[in-house]
Amino acid sequence: MSMPDDLSPGVSAQLKALTDSGSLQADAAQFAVAGHLDRILDEMRARVPAQKRSALGWLFSKNKKAEAAKGLYVYGSVGRGKTMLMDMFFKMAPVESKRRAHFHEFMADVHARIHAQRQRFKAGETKQADPVPPVAASIRAEAELLCFDEFTVTDIADAMILSRLFTELFAHGCILVATSNVEPDNLYFNGLNRGLFLPFIGLLKQYVTVTTLDSPTDYRMEKLDSLPVYVTPLGTKADAAMDAAWSRVTGGEDSEPTHIPMKGRQIDVPLACGRAARFSFASLCEVPLGASDYLAIAHRFDTVFVENIPCLSPAKRNETKRFIILIDTLYDNSVRLFASGEKMPEELLVERKGTEGFEFDRTISRLFEMRSADYLALHREKRGL
Repeated sequence: MSMPDDLSPGVSAQLKALTDSGSLQADAAQFAVAGHLDRILDEMRARVPAQKRSALGWLFSKNKKAEAAKGLYVYGSVGRGKTMLMDMFFKMAPVESKRRAHFHEFMADVHARIHAQRQRFKAGETKQADPVPPVAASIRAEAELLCFDEFTVTDIADAMILSRLFTELFAHGCILVATSNVEPDNLYFNGLNRGLFLPFIGLLKQYVTVTTLDSPTDYRMEKLDSLPVYVTPLGTKADAAMDAAWSRVTGGEDSEPTHIPMKGRQIDVPLACGRAARFSFASLCEVPLGASDYLAIAHRFDTVFVENIPCLSPAKRNETKRFIILIDTLYDNSVRLFASGEKMPEELLVERKGTEGFEFDRTISRLFEMRSADYLALHREKRGL
């Protein structure tokens, strides 16, 4: 496949400029995806601006169905440039109301809104007993375009609500652009009561174009510049290395346990000093924590230590799922990670099966990238360090 020559303003044009300058390697698979994204940009630019409505006004409209550009779902192996292309697209999208988020973060927000709506109903502040329509209304009022990085479904609570939520959002003109390393038919693979989730897959295919980014090159691994922030195997040497790193990060200042308030409860932090926190794997992944808890940690701390990561067998499925979400959240928020593990990242998962097998490939890539000079530079830039 040849690269395009004359390009109108869009993702393809920016990608070509970067390859022409030598900043990126020319990749036909990336240009193919860029073409899909440019189609959405063109359709969005061509739309007649809709009349302004109240947050709930469109919800009850039966005479007219909102027209919207068909979205895009891009799946493929880690490190191929999916997130880079989506970020280019998001910046160019010609709408003011748009939202770009990690999917776990978005779903945590959805559940929080549902809880608040139920509380309002119990208090007699609303007659709307079903929380999904007003929650969808509030999300749609805030964002015409939703961009999700690493779209994945591992939680039954998420699985059960997605079809109803996105039926409302799609029906009233919400555009979805998402990246994933799982094709739609493999979402929530082997999940509990998966039959109840299948309608969402059909709905998704109706409102987005599904394409793959099958570049043969993993660009994350190419730019790896390892730093001593992941140590293995576990033992006295690893403990000493983590102690030395902690002392360097904290400047030798006193550290003490603390906690983060979280919706009427608290997240325990075994050791903290300023914007740095030190956890064991057990304290993060062997207790009932979820995406919203990990997000609170990522917002509170710039640097996180995770020690004594064990090999993960099928018997540790819940711990594996939490670890995947934890790394996703730290990565997406540019948190610096120091970790010690029983084995190297690619050897931690003992058996590849089900959703965790798909998802752990991303975890491996992110654990490597979080050790790179590029990631650490981004960490300093985004965290204002």
